[in-house]
Amino acid sequence: MDDYILDMDRENRLGFPEVIYGKSKSVALLGQILRDYQQENRNALASRLQPEKGEALLNEFPGSFFDPLSGAFLLKRNDLPEADAKVAIISAGSSDQFAVNEALYTLNLLEEAAVCLNDVGVAGLHRLLNRLDDLKKFSVLIVVAGFEGALPSVVGGLLSQPIIAVPTSIGYGVAEGGQSALHAMLSSCANGITVTNIDNGYGAAMAAYRIIQLLKHNP
Repeated sequence: MDDYILDMDRENRLGFPEVIYGKSKSVALLGQILRDYQQENRNALASRLQPEKGEALLNEFPGSFFDPLSGAFLLKRNDLPEADAKVAIISAGSSDQFAVNEALYTLNLLEEAAVCLNDVGVAGLHRLLNRLDDLKKFSVLIVVAGFEGALPSVVGGLLSQPIIAVPTSIGYGVAEGGQSALHAMLSSCANGITVTNIDNGYGAAMAAYRIIQLLKHNP
């Protein structure tokens, strides 16, 4: 008997499919689950895979995609034009790229394009200020930062869109593990910021997707 039950009806209920948490699953089990999705002619995303698992699955599933930085594995990476993107993913530094990529490839599974603006943290605030006009065209902003986690507050004071803040575990000393960034974002004085769990690019992407779908159905 299979030791898993796939939620194939989730897309009918909620408008988006189940995502496979891969970190604690074996390659054999992941392969079995992914084959079930293939047989249903569905794309699938496995998250948080270790590099050796991703490489093994790439060999098993021709045409698939694996990002070793985030651990995201897609049966098929969609080719989505950035010109159509409604979501921008903004990160404070290149060290946050793993969380950026997790959000990006989650949205890719959902066939929702996103544009990434990396390395615009508060230590070089001019880099963000120079891009404000570009960012105003997006419907939702995902803002990723570690250390003191100040970037979402800055963005929230400058731009009016819904903002989903992702604290990352990047930092050292009191910033190590992401607790300082999490607490800073939760206590932000910028009105209406939503905050995910630490390193949760996946959760931010799903929240952004829910907002985008609502906007599409209620323009």
